[in-house]
Amino acid sequence: MNSLSRVATAMLASLVGGLLGWVLGLATELRAVFAVGGAVAGVALVAMLDALRGERLMAWLKGAQMDQAPRDAGFWGELGYRVEKSLRHGERAVASERTRLTQFLAAIDASPNGVMLLDPQDRIDWCNRMAADHFGLDPQRDLLQRVTNLVRAPAFVTFLQAGRFDEPTTFSAPNGRSTLSVLVRPYEPGMKLVLSQDVTEAERTDAMRRDFVANVSHEIRTPLTVLSGFVESMSRLKLSEPERHRVLELMEQQTQRMQALVADLLILAQLEGSPRPPNDRWLPVELLMRRALADATALSAGRHLLSIDGGADAELAGTESELLSALSNLVNNAVRYTPAGGRIDVVWRWRDDGGAEWSVTDTGPGIAREHLARLTERFYRVDSSRARDTGGTGLGLAIVKHVALRHGGEIDIQSEVGKGSCFKLALPALRVRRHHAEAVAAV
Repeated sequence: MNSLSRVATAMLASLVGGLLGWVLGLATELRAVFAVGGAVAGVALVAMLDALRGERLMAWLKGAQMDQAPRDAGFWGELGYRVEKSLRHGERAVASERTRLTQFLAAIDASPNGVMLLDPQDRIDWCNRMAADHFGLDPQRDLLQRVTNLVRAPAFVTFLQAGRFDEPTTFSAPNGRSTLSVLVRPYEPGMKLVLSQDVTEAERTDAMRRDFVANVSHEIRTPLTVLSGFVESMSRLKLSEPERHRVLELMEQQTQRMQALVADLLILAQLEGSPRPPNDRWLPVELLMRRALADATALSAGRHLLSIDGGADAELAGTESELLSALSNLVNNAVRYTPAGGRIDVVWRWRDDGGAEWSVTDTGPGIAREHLARLTERFYRVDSSRARDTGGTGLGLAIVKHVALRHGGEIDIQSEVGKGSCFKLALPALRVRRHHAEAVAAV
């Protein structure tokens, strides 16, 4: 109700009160006095009711405003309704913003990178779980603590105090097991946004890439140097026929060595870049074993006793060339490193979990325990000179590992010096199934 309505109400009350006073004063000579008194009483009554409504509204405003505003008639009722409407609108806006802030913080908290906010005194204002994990912090307990009192890595403290944040800094995490890359971005007066990322795997991959390039260069340079020397000798020296024949034989060996290295490198590149093997293309296991045995028999040239067992009732889902390459690498390695007269057994076994495994067991010299974990690394050799003498490229077990992983399996190596070795290629139940032996014989 507006001010004009309130004035009209007061005038009406005054008129009604004055009339009532005049009527009551008809019996006396004081009709005018009664009329004025009635008018004043009417106005006073309206004022009292208006004040009471205003008091009720003020009491509601002084409270928590959890219930409805007084629903009085007139000006104060309308004012209470509009004030309540404005308050409820503001509460909904605050709740909406609070929800959006909660969702935003939850999204940052789920980030794979660390996010930490520092105040002008470098105290922790907020951090997500990843940042807490990176810096060894407690997201709740360590709030408002100076970050340099908690993270004492010299590289980080120096970086933060220097105030030059154009480039990130890298240092070892407090847990000592990972490497962190930290970037700081100032915002507002004195505030800092600290972004952290675990670059351990990237650093390891980069180191492996550098080592790989260095190893490939070295492996190729050696036979090229030998070939270059032989070519120079044949072009400048007069060699006898036996000498010439010997030089050509050595050149052929170095050429074959480079061809084998390039072939293995191409296989690795293909394994890393091709799609995952199909799981609906079934291959007879015994046929793969026979083909691997035939290659190993040619390499052995009668110097070893070779045997295969099992697999007649099995089929394997995957890529034939990859699986044959993995099995052949295991068997050929056993042939290369087992002295003449030794025994090599290739066995297919079903596992209790529904999967199966190939095992290649030899009676060779065995491998010391400290080398077992690194055997599947590219170009890793227990004895470099002996490996080159046997014709190995240093990539065979890396190929086996890649094939195993691509088919959902794993490679297990057991060996003891002086007691031979056993290499197992395990495959999951999804990739193997039983089949009748007649199907293999018909292939």
